[in-house]
Amino acid sequence: MSNYQKIKENIEREELLARLIVVHAPEGQEIGAEMLVYPDGRTDGTLGLADLDRAAVEKAMTLMRQTGSKTYPVETSAGPFEVFVDVFPPPPTLIIFGAVHIAIPLVKIAKECGFRVKVIDGRQKFLTKERFPEVDELIEAWPDEIVEHNVKIDSNTYIVILTHDEKFDGPALDVTLPSPARYIGAIGSKTTTANRNDRLRKAGIPDDQIARIHGPIGIPIGAREPAEIAVSIMAEIIAVKYGVGKNKE
Repeated sequence: MSNYQKIKENIEREELLARLIVVHAPEGQEIGAEMLVYPDGRTDGTLGLADLDRAAVEKAMTLMRQTGSKTYPVETSAGPFEVFVDVFPPPPTLIIFGAVHIAIPLVKIAKECGFRVKVIDGRQKFLTKERFPEVDELIEAWPDEIVEHNVKIDSNTYIVILTHDEKFDGPALDVTLPSPARYIGAIGSKTTTANRNDRLRKAGIPDDQIARIHGPIGIPIGAREPAEIAVSIMAEIIAVKYGVGKNKE
């Protein structure tokens, strides 16, 4: 099976992978050699040299955490190479806990940015297509029930908790902090955030997990209205997606 077909099938399964291609090589070395790299470190093919493979895979693994494409210089025992790394990511998923007012513009902005969006809330009256016409999935559940609803959380998942309610955001953090989610943000003032962190610490949540929480959520742009707050949240998510600025992870 060709690499093209393997990439095509991987994209159809919505699974991440990267293709590596040698675009510059020392005299006597092959240009155009290809290798596929998967998120778990598996590889398919070779670029021609063991030390080139090792170094290029390391760079590909780093880029897969950010997505995108980049050409890297790689020094080897045979001389300098350049390897083009092209990452093929599935659509990122944004999971919003809380069908509140801010969630409405946030869904719209996230869809414009290419995210698959799911909204989770245990209150059926707020969880309607009339309020969220663009959403991909509405899930009527409380946070501790998401496992029963087969809600997948992986390294391409971004979590936003908008409830302003300890009874809701506490369980939402309990189920998402141990996950490999790329981003976890929780709404609340600086005081609310500090109190939440103290509560989590007293509940036995490790400091490294608490440090993953982006809170107060969003980039500080002075936002007040729901749409403005949604813009600040989405800006922070995009910054994390591309590894720009402060990333608590």
